[in-house]
Amino acid sequence: LSRSSLPLNKHQESLTLILTFLLYTSFHLSRKPISIVKVTYPDLHCCCYGMFLLVNEEPCKNIFFDVSDKSNYKQLLGAMDYSFLCAYAVGMYLSGIIGERLPIRLYLTVGMLTSGLFTCLFGLGYVYNIHSLGFYVFVQVANGLVQTTGWPSVVTCIGNWFGKGRRGLIMGLWNSHTSVGNILGSLIAGYWVSSNWGLSFIVPGLIIAAMGVVCFLFLIEREESVCVPVQPVLVVKSESKPTAISFTGALRIPGVIEFSLCLLFAKLVSYTFLFWLPLYITKAAHLDAKKAGDLSTLFDVGGIVGGILAGVISDKLGKRATTCAVMLLLAAPTLYGFSMISQLGLGPTTGMLLVCGGLVNGPYSLITTAVSADLGTHKSLKGNAKALSTVTAIIDGTGSVGQYHWSADLKDYIAILKLPKYRNTI
Repeated sequence: LSRSSLPLNKHQESLTLILTFLLYTSFHLSRKPISIVKVTYPDLHCCCYGMFLLVNEEPCKNIFFDVSDKSNYKQLLGAMDYSFLCAYAVGMYLSGIIGERLPIRLYLTVGMLTSGLFTCLFGLGYVYNIHSLGFYVFVQVANGLVQTTGWPSVVTCIGNWFGKGRRGLIMGLWNSHTSVGNILGSLIAGYWVSSNWGLSFIVPGLIIAAMGVVCFLFLIEREESVCVPVQPVLVVKSESKPTAISFTGALRIPGVIEFSLCLLFAKLVSYTFLFWLPLYITKAAHLDAKKAGDLSTLFDVGGIVGGILAGVISDKLGKRATTCAVMLLLAAPTLYGFSMISQLGLGPTTGMLLVCGGLVNGPYSLITTAVSADLGTHKSLKGNAKALSTVTAIIDGTGSVGQYHWSADLKDYIAILKLPKYRNTI
């Protein structure tokens, strides 16, 4: 490359980092509304149930289901969460394999546009007064499947642009998109939750669809895609092109299974907080839906700091596994303390949310970003970078199995938040 091409590469590198950050922020932004909306569901349910008895008309628009014969709203809301998470867990394994064989830019664009469509469809249930459980479960399953296009794609892009030596810090900063998306999703959903919950879904749906268009127009998948001035060089023809790795081949990469199991337990706890923390806060701190949603964002703020610290420490020590182990082992007693301290008032709850967010989401961030990228370019692959998407999907897909098995009681899972025996392969 000529010297004049280097600033252009740096510019494109920065653009890719910022763009993929915004793209995945929109993914998490679109997942958050249901956890905010269901906080107000008991009150809306009681109100509308009374109205139904008095006027004997169609069910109230403010609720998802026909309240005349479905009083077990908690189980029904849980069924919608399970539908999304189960579809996401299954789809993630397939997504990485497909993503290795298609242009990332097009694959990600289609996923974002369809995700925006299904997120908006959920909100349109309010507009068109739909109270069918089947409709909402279908939308959740479909959305869970198409959202699996996001994570393998963006991690592959970042892995293509940034070398192993600086991935921890860069990806720690970059992975704050998860928490930023959760925070923005909480604020957007909280703004409309009491007046028109349909907009709590429609607005995020439009945002992720718009970002899909931005992805199509501006995303650069890898450094080789940039046209830059070059000096004449000797070209040596390669005898073979890199081929996409198989699922079993990816599993044989040292460390993939161990870190996948580690993420399973970390993601289990993280998504318990994601989906049920606002409701937990309303019961423990006796706050309304909007205030509970705002307070729940502190868990994500702690996650941003924890992700950055985990990245910096792992870069300095060169020990990704050790960093994850220490943080997760500290998280276990901290989570148990949160379940007790949260009963003492707003101040202690605020502090514990920040600490818990850092200790849980720090290693979660490290495993799903820097570790996945390192394993996807492992020395055993002999320079074949076509494994990035598949490895990322296997690790995140296994973590998503953990998401699927959480419940509303946080304490039930503290005992299993531990790091499986690992190999120090990175």
